[in-house]
Amino acid sequence: MEEKTTELEKLRHSAAHIMAQAVKQIYPDCKLGIGPAIENGFYYDFDAPLKEEDLPLIENKMKEIIAADYSFRQEFWDKEKARKYFAEKKEVYKLELLEDISGSEVSIYRNGDFLDLCKGPHIESTGKVQHFKLLHLSGAYWRGNEKNKMLTRIYGTAFFTKKELKEYLKLLEEAKKRDHRTLGRQLNLFDIYYDQAGAGLVFYLPAGAILRRIIEDWEINEHLARGYEIVTTPHIMKKQLWEQSGHWEYYREYMYKVDAKEEDFILKPMNCPGHILIYQSQLRSYKDLPLRIFELGTVYRHEKSGVLHGLLRVRGFTQDDAHIFCAPQDLSGEIKGILAFVREALAKFGFSEFEAELSTRPEKFIGNIEDWDKAEDILAQALTEQKIAYKVNPQDGAFYGPKIDIKLKDALGRSWQCATIQLDYSLPKRFNLAYIDAQGQKQTVIMVHRVILGSLERFIATLVEHYAGKFPLWLSPVQVTIINVTERAKDYALEINKALIKQGFRSRVQIESETLQKKIRIAELQKIPYIIIVGDKEKEAQTISLRGRGKINLGQVILNDFIERLNKEVAN
Repeated sequence: MEEKTTELEKLRHSAAHIMAQAVKQIYPDCKLGIGPAIENGFYYDFDAPLKEEDLPLIENKMKEIIAADYSFRQEFWDKEKARKYFAEKKEVYKLELLEDISGSEVSIYRNGDFLDLCKGPHIESTGKVQHFKLLHLSGAYWRGNEKNKMLTRIYGTAFFTKKELKEYLKLLEEAKKRDHRTLGRQLNLFDIYYDQAGAGLVFYLPAGAILRRIIEDWEINEHLARGYEIVTTPHIMKKQLWEQSGHWEYYREYMYKVDAKEEDFILKPMNCPGHILIYQSQLRSYKDLPLRIFELGTVYRHEKSGVLHGLLRVRGFTQDDAHIFCAPQDLSGEIKGILAFVREALAKFGFSEFEAELSTRPEKFIGNIEDWDKAEDILAQALTEQKIAYKVNPQDGAFYGPKIDIKLKDALGRSWQCATIQLDYSLPKRFNLAYIDAQGQKQTVIMVHRVILGSLERFIATLVEHYAGKFPLWLSPVQVTIINVTERAKDYALEINKALIKQGFRSRVQIESETLQKKIRIAELQKIPYIIIVGDKEKEAQTISLRGRGKINLGQVILNDFIERLNKEVAN
């Protein structure tokens, strides 16, 4: 399996070179950036005014290069020779990359008359790339730095077989239909007012606010049942707090500073320092531990404008954030309890598969290496004991501790970041967080940072795309809509609506003076689970005409029988 993945990466990397060769042949003056293989395909960055309508032309030129079946040949050049070559070609980005390569020799790959600075590997020849497709283009800052020039990035994908390519393109079409940004507006869930309020700041519309509240209510009940204490902390806190925690040193580029005359304040990017202050507010005994502090905490991070994406990447978001303060003997049980909580949460919201990663000590960190090694071992052991397969993500831990990341799989098999568990020996020492043990001695507490669903914004986006907007009944912002056929049945529609609301269901009536067909079409577009239609006949018989989502005719039903059906569906 690993060998096939490596071969696929080689195929896609080779396709990126073929694309760069094609672009250079069509637009000789364009400048080349970089072109790696990525998870589902490849891309290449160009300093050229390319447009979407150029993609078919580039694809055709790529087919010519593939038909020519040029060999991919690796050559090793003296660095000065490479510098001279790319200077003659005026490839300014390649010259910049050359400066970052140590040693006196560099790897160059040649296919036909096209040469690129690249360590490889590649497949045997261009003729092996038979099944590919250019997908779209976007802007990308050179080397991911918004201070650099914006380049044009062309994305593509490639597979070994026509069938695999066809299946992937079909998956992309389905994903496009499920795009939460489009469905979010269609379903009246959310909007982002870029010009008036700012990018990355979410406004929840009526249906979205209800969906969010359903999730929040579930979260609060579940945390209370598991012994968590619910708190709320301020949105701004003094800069000195963030300096003590290390966030100012390691995270300042993502932090918003609040102008104040008397002191410097920070708009919080994390909830942990606030929870630390709550822990410090009184003397703690070993009998108080583990202390589980939970907050639906809204945080703000200065994400680069180029990475903002609907609800998935925003600047203001709410986390189901908790910090567990424990003694060493508590750790194993607490981490296992969190993993069990995550599994239950995923099942509740309709996700049956997930994958786990263990992220280890980064290059820049606080604390001592012994504590880091111990924390990594504890997290690894917890995953093993819970029989959760995982892969190691080297040097990607938080600056204060290693972490477990849980990524759920949606209906299309895509991965979405969900839960995170971070084990922290460092911040408690920075803040002198202590408890009195059974012998009356002062001991440093250990801190576990964790989220279950993660960012509510990202999780809502995940739900929208997983269900394609067709939420299960218990999650649907509107569960039933009632349509009257005649003016005479209007009072009967209102009576039914009142009865459903009294039973605790989210019901509404459509009594506007629109045609029946238009009212039904509106309800279908909003993907409401059930539509009740009543006219003179239903009013007289005290029944309802019932339709299920997706134009399913459920016939004439007695209201009480329908209420029983709803209760069973919600319970299940």
